[in-house]
Amino acid sequence: MKLLRNFLDKQEKHFHKGGKLEKLFPLYEAADTFLYTTASQTKSASHVRDVMDLKRMMMMVVIALAPAVFMAFYNTGLQANLGLQATGATSSPHWQAQVLQWLGFGFDPSNILANIIFGGLYFLPVYLVTIAVGGFWEVIFATVRKHEINEGFLVTSLLFPLILPPNIPYWQVAIGISFGVVIGKEVFGGVGMNILNPALTARAFLFFAYPAEISGDKVWVAVDGLSQATALAQFADSTMEVSYSWMDAFLGFIPGSMGETSALACLIGAAILIISKVGSWKIMFSIIVGTTLTTLLLNTVGSSTNPMFEMPLYWHFVLGGFAFGTVFMATDPVSAAMTENGKYVYGFLIGFLTVLVRVVNPAFPEGMMLAILFMNVFAPIIDRYFINKNIKRRLARNVI
Repeated sequence: MKLLRNFLDKQEKHFHKGGKLEKLFPLYEAADTFLYTTASQTKSASHVRDVMDLKRMMMMVVIALAPAVFMAFYNTGLQANLGLQATGATSSPHWQAQVLQWLGFGFDPSNILANIIFGGLYFLPVYLVTIAVGGFWEVIFATVRKHEINEGFLVTSLLFPLILPPNIPYWQVAIGISFGVVIGKEVFGGVGMNILNPALTARAFLFFAYPAEISGDKVWVAVDGLSQATALAQFADSTMEVSYSWMDAFLGFIPGSMGETSALACLIGAAILIISKVGSWKIMFSIIVGTTLTTLLLNTVGSSTNPMFEMPLYWHFVLGGFAFGTVFMATDPVSAAMTENGKYVYGFLIGFLTVLVRVVNPAFPEGMMLAILFMNVFAPIIDRYFINKNIKRRLARNVI
């Protein structure tokens, strides 16, 4: 590591003002600060430095995402192997399947290592495309604005592949992350200025731009010719039987987006975020309260034509992107409400809207993404209300 440190120190002069690589300073700075703690020290005035800076906060989110990433590897491969087994296929035209066979593995769902490798061959290329294209836009904007590359993209680049289907075309990944980074973040001024979650903005763009591939009314399995309704679609159709068990949905052994099927993995991530105080428990808790009360209300009202009114509460918690959105998307410190009381309102309304979209609007099989983006827009208004209320309370206290 000392050799690398010396190499970076020798190259640093080329990236400073007047150096031949001056315009690429954000790229150098990103690599340097990612690998090492900065050696810069404050020389004047006193400064208070919080132990939880942006880099540590983002790294903690990445650690919290580790269980979901593991499930993206394992469950994606497991579902592909189960799909191949169900169709009776002994080979597949996908290059991932051919690589798996070349490595000496068959399409055996009981082989854990084969499942992990198979899933990794689907997840990693999507992740690399996200890093390359999204990173390109980050460097462009950082260079033009002459500031460093923020660590926030490290989290966005990991969140985005986790909420995508395994067989999504790579060009759609590139277009989606470009829209998320440029329109969802950079046009507002970059990290800290954006009002929308960039990863969800990218996902929403793909949802409306390519509804045939990304609408989510059919299961996402990396097998050609395999078609089946999702669990939410099965609940919405009274002629269908739900073919998944609640425990499989809780553990994440069902088809879906690569990294958001496991409620258990999200719970582990939630514990890490809450203990480290990176994620807001108030937002997570109020989403659960909003979901619970709305579901119980609709269960009570009932409907003779819409079976979604009868969908039990415990299924809402483990299906679709509910758990992943509650833990990792809704708690985004930039786009979520920041006032303490505002977090309760913000989270409650996300839970309320999620159930409302799922149950009342049959055009959208999943409501979590739209509910979070909708409340992202209203988060500044919620904060403003509570800030003004606090100002008025303090003014009234000082009146003689």
